[in-house]
Amino acid sequence: MKTSPAVFGLIAEFEDPTSLVSAAHQAHDAGYRRMDAYSPFPIEELHEAIGARHTRLPLIVLIGGVCGCIGGFALQYWASTIVYPINVAGKPLNSWPAFIPVTFECTILVAALSAVLGMLALNGLPMPYHPVFNVPRFALASRNRFFLCIEAKDPQFDLESTRRFLETLNPREVTTVAD
Repeated sequence: MKTSPAVFGLIAEFEDPTSLVSAAHQAHDAGYRRMDAYSPFPIEELHEAIGARHTRLPLIVLIGGVCGCIGGFALQYWASTIVYPINVAGKPLNSWPAFIPVTFECTILVAALSAVLGMLALNGLPMPYHPVFNVPRFALASRNRFFLCIEAKDPQFDLESTRRFLETLNPREVTTVAD
């Protein structure tokens, strides 16, 4: 006995970026919040149209920078005062002004690594598979077509009513995306 595959959502195909942005605005105004748009090039208005959420990446970078700063300073303090203390001309072992360049560089290094790794993690990358790849016409998303996908996770999603809604946006085609 065969079971039908789970539904990831519905995807609508558009021929130009203007109709995609318009459709995204209408979908957001209709109350859909779990949606994504795909295009062969960046569209500046699309980010606001789909109601993209704010990211936690700045907080991750800040925490990484603070950890790098504390770690860089602590490493120098540990090395110069505890493990290998050398008294040069009667100067104190904890000569913090000399620690500033390395502390700064460790701050920048760990913040940059946090930015890259945080971006990859928050974007869910690497993602070798995504359910929209099951739609045969989705290969055109990297060439000349524009797609709006409303996910089944959306609280307002109902297969039939969402399909009717997407068809009112004048897409070229509306396809069910299997999970």
